[in-house]
Amino acid sequence: MSNLYRVGCAAGFSGDRLGVARPIVNEFLRLGEPACLIFESLAERTLALAQLDRRQNPTAGYEPLLAEMLEPILADCVSNNISIVGNFGAANPEGAARLIARMAKAQGLPLIKIAIVKGDEISASIFTDYLGEQDKKALEQSSLVSANVYLGAREIADALIAGAQVVVTGRVADPALTVGPIMAHFKKDWEDWNFLGQATMAGHLLECGAQVTGGYFADPGVKDVPNLSNLGFPIIEFDSFGNCSITKPPNTGGLVNRMTVTEQLLYEVHDPARYLTPDVIADISQAQLEVLGENRVLLKNVFGHKRPASLKANICIDGGWLAEAEISYAGHHAYERAQIAGQIIRERLSAVLDLRIDYIGSASVFTADDGSGPSFRAQNGFEDIRLRVAAAHQDKATANRLCRELTALYTCGPAGGGGVRTSLRPRLNTLVAYVPRDLVQSSYEFFSEE
Repeated sequence: MSNLYRVGCAAGFSGDRLGVARPIVNEFLRLGEPACLIFESLAERTLALAQLDRRQNPTAGYEPLLAEMLEPILADCVSNNISIVGNFGAANPEGAARLIARMAKAQGLPLIKIAIVKGDEISASIFTDYLGEQDKKALEQSSLVSANVYLGAREIADALIAGAQVVVTGRVADPALTVGPIMAHFKKDWEDWNFLGQATMAGHLLECGAQVTGGYFADPGVKDVPNLSNLGFPIIEFDSFGNCSITKPPNTGGLVNRMTVTEQLLYEVHDPARYLTPDVIADISQAQLEVLGENRVLLKNVFGHKRPASLKANICIDGGWLAEAEISYAGHHAYERAQIAGQIIRERLSAVLDLRIDYIGSASVFTADDGSGPSFRAQNGFEDIRLRVAAAHQDKATANRLCRELTALYTCGPAGGGGVRTSLRPRLNTLVAYVPRDLVQSSYEFFSEE
């Protein structure tokens, strides 16, 4: 067993940049040491969208870019013992596994071992007692679409130890994609809390992809990052003592330094001393960062505490329909005409729809729902404004009235409107519960076409 294990991350969300796995895999091949490639492509919003896809088509519901993500590197990974772990199974891990098996066959690879982590989907009988009263009422007034609990890394590790070359998961905690391979490689005790805490924060550094290598960090003139168009995605190097250094493939753009790592280390961390995950409560209150060289930073002094007694669950319920509509106004009095258009929509629909109105180019990011927030006016006034109006309603026909009314502005005024775009799509709402972990039965199984 090597004392050094590498994990690279080739996706930080669904829809992330394609082709970024190749430089990571090339570096793994050059070094010739044990390694794993992870794809983190699942968020609450993404899983909700996947559930909607599966409702429309039972064979869908997994990462839509899965083929493009894996095809270029699958053969090299399988042939060189580079494990692949991804939550790209989303709402349909078996469908994702089936696609990967077809890809492997098409590339002439021997039958590969694909494991599916199961158990994240839970029934209403498990979580109902653990919802707040307001959420219970919301569930009673709607219909349940899905409920998924955040699993940990144990099943991923067990599958890899059993010989899996690819592990497909649905909803697991993001760091678990890294913790599982690390625990499988070093075969540590699952109550070695400090080691688990260190592995968890290694996974936390990786989970958002290029955020830690300078992408989301970049701010020209303040935090300059070189060659953002060829951004390298992150690699962590982990040893049996829990030391973790983070770097990126050579000859790629981006940056790994104390500041990029600090930003990602603190990202979405509510309490630095109690970062809750299914596997451990990680503690970074005494963490230290040490620059080891160009684009290489060591994270140390991370600790861990006994894992929580409960697991977080996201419950998706039918949220009716979301209508969105946009129209542009340009030239003289563009903003004023857009405001009139917004007022027309408000007067015609506010009795039946709760409207969100934005004036893109004036006030859309920092604004109140009714469009009365701050305005940022150029020296010579606004040259173009895009009006966006959105509303949700349980009844499809009522929601669609927004699309029709905004389209009517083409000729019903004010002057000069154009470029109308409308969208009407089903919507999910999310509730959260914390359920005792002993009520959740998780496992893994190897995929078989039979």
